[in-house]
Amino acid sequence: MNLSREALWLVVGFVGQIAFTGRFILQWLYSEYKQRSVIPTSFWYLSIVGSTLLLVYAIYREDPVFIAGQAFGTLVYFRNLQLIAKSKNLKE
Repeated sequence: MNLSREALWLVVGFVGQIAFTGRFILQWLYSEYKQRSVIPTSFWYLSIVGSTLLLVYAIYREDPVFIAGQAFGTLVYFRNLQLIAKSKNLKE
């Protein structure tokens, strides 16, 4: 049972890392499509998913450096979504 628990945590860590890396791929492809540098809203959602999963994984691993880095990033991603929503409300 201990091995399966460890395997589950590895899956959480890797899925978080894939989501976190996927946001860069998304941003790159979207910018290529628009022919200018653009950060789509989905970039921030992937950032939240990836950083939250990595934060949970870091807490499990008891890594204070990793925990601090992921916790701060999550706050920034949520703030960007708030700013996007505020900007959309002002346009309406």
